[in-house]
Amino acid sequence: MASDDQQRPGINPDDVPTSEEAQKASERKEPEGDTFVAVVKKKEKLRARRRNDGEESIWFGIGMYGVIGWSVAIPTLIGVGLGYWLDRAWPVYFSWTLTLMVVGVAIGCFNAWYWVSRQRRKIDEYEQRGDDSD
Repeated sequence: MASDDQQRPGINPDDVPTSEEAQKASERKEPEGDTFVAVVKKKEKLRARRRNDGEESIWFGIGMYGVIGWSVAIPTLIGVGLGYWLDRAWPVYFSWTLTLMVVGVAIGCFNAWYWVSRQRRKIDEYEQRGDDSD
């Protein structure tokens, strides 16, 4: 077993930066060609700003899933209910229930697309405002 006065292999105490040197290194500006680092810094800055503004929370994400789910489910159920009633009232060679269910799903998917695209626009505008203020 090695004694305390022996160094461990591979670790040189002179190579370990002090906290002051580490701070200076973190403040150093990255080269212009280092786009990955710039993109990561920009996204982290936006994430921190959203968190401080209270716009990014787990409840917001869960609520968004709920809005999207209900925007598909409600038109589908209305289509099925109306189709079932039409099948009973006016029987024809095709199924009103299946036809209006497909129409309800299509309308619901359009609703979901609308909600997601609207939220995406809000995020893009928020990020654009963040780019202007930096």
